[in-house]
Amino acid sequence: MTKRGYDYVIVGGGSAGCVLASRLSENYAVRVLLLEAGGKDNHPLIHMPVGFAKMTTGPHTWGLTTAPQKHANNREIPYAQARVIGGGSSINAEIFTRGTPADYDRWADKEGCDGWAFADIQKYFLRSEGNSILAGDWHGTDGPQGVSNVPEPQPMTRAFVQSCQELGLPYNPDFNGPVQAGAGVYQTTTRNARRCSTARGYLKPVLGRKNLTVETGCQVQRVVFSGGRATGVDYSGGGHVKRAIAEQEVIVTSGAIGTPKLMMLSGVGPAAHLAEHGIDVVHDLPGVGENLNDHFGIDIVAELNGHDSLDKYNKPHWALWAGAQYLLFNSGPVTSNVVEGGAFWFADKKQSAPDLQFHFLAGAGAEAGVPSVSKGSSGITLNSYTLRPKSRGTVRLRSSDPADLPIIDPNFLAEPDDLKTSVEGIRISREIFSQPSLQKHIRAIRFPDDSISSRKDLEDYARQYGRTSYHPTCTCKMGTDEMSVVDPQLRVHGLDGLRICDSSIMPSLIGSNTNAPTIMIAEKAADMIRGNQ
Repeated sequence: MTKRGYDYVIVGGGSAGCVLASRLSENYAVRVLLLEAGGKDNHPLIHMPVGFAKMTTGPHTWGLTTAPQKHANNREIPYAQARVIGGGSSINAEIFTRGTPADYDRWADKEGCDGWAFADIQKYFLRSEGNSILAGDWHGTDGPQGVSNVPEPQPMTRAFVQSCQELGLPYNPDFNGPVQAGAGVYQTTTRNARRCSTARGYLKPVLGRKNLTVETGCQVQRVVFSGGRATGVDYSGGGHVKRAIAEQEVIVTSGAIGTPKLMMLSGVGPAAHLAEHGIDVVHDLPGVGENLNDHFGIDIVAELNGHDSLDKYNKPHWALWAGAQYLLFNSGPVTSNVVEGGAFWFADKKQSAPDLQFHFLAGAGAEAGVPSVSKGSSGITLNSYTLRPKSRGTVRLRSSDPADLPIIDPNFLAEPDDLKTSVEGIRISREIFSQPSLQKHIRAIRFPDDSISSRKDLEDYARQYGRTSYHPTCTCKMGTDEMSVVDPQLRVHGLDGLRICDSSIMPSLIGSNTNAPTIMIAEKAADMIRGNQ
């Protein structure tokens, strides 16, 4: 077995891993290795904002599906997770939101995570952000993470925002400012009309550093321990098994699905579950793989009476025109992230912060598993989800073979309150589509159609058509209780030389998209590892 030594071995080249590799290698006295199971981000669609619509299936994902969902008609729901350098930031919808200050204050005040209140972590959001439009106390302008406005919002996106206002939702030009509630056009993680993943924003500019090694196409099999200390990892790549020795720390950044899987394969997790698969227990840590928390999104789809959405570019001559416009002028529909518009609003008006989020897609059937409209027609889609769902699920091993995919059970809609809020999201979505600015363009709402009217009908619709919103979190949660996996310094409880620094450490799901918070976690982790706080 080939053995090579480093100071830090980072397992997972996703949103968090790329940040840590960049930040830790700023110190030329340390040697950093970044290992990524997927390949390089060479595919051109990754870098075109509109390419998101083609990224929810295919070779840049793991091809995951959930276990049958007991409360969602026993469906096995496609569960897109990235398998490419940059991780989710290379295939997501590029939406830039980060939740409310209260989300992070809850972590600190109620969930045992000292040092993670919004006042503590705001500087990391600002440090990461390179906003081309907004500035001030709420926005950074010089960070590696490019953020910009959608250059030319689609006509249907503008009509969506106006319809929200007609319904009574105020216009909000900045979902990441002092007020989250309202409707508007999302800012996106793009720079100069190209996707700005962490692979592009953080990693690519520093690949020339001699103290940084990046290997793709590497499947990490296990973390290696000497007693209670992590000393490295074994991984396969190029037909060989290799060992990377970590003289200071192993840092796991494989995401809310990959991280608990690797931990359990390494003998760290619920002892009884590990024993079922013949895995020697290094450390009995029952919270590994528990507490899976994800947004359950439900779409409604309308057919238009014209061709004013992005669907018209499905026709070859329009697609050719759009491609030429982008290549020649860096403009046109290819600069759209498809999910241009959105809103945060209330299912329960008594809440202090919005409990629903909406994503408006200027097209129909853009994502895997979402209904479309009849061939030759154009459509639009509105997705809604409960921002802080109470339902919790699990990630479990299928076997002790690292090549086997894990068993993912988000346990969607297990809690009645989640279903109640979901139904309200569908109802509000229909009302938005019924307002004058959109209604004049809509031939009919196809999903759900007019036959779906009672509360039970809407509940049944939610169970049948709801899906993941690609925000799995919390499976190796931070805290101090018996089910927590890492402490507030992100060190794995009971072990030395091992940290987890990705979305899996969230103690609870924040009320927004999760990419920006994941980058923040990695930025803060880099400071903790370097002893800067």
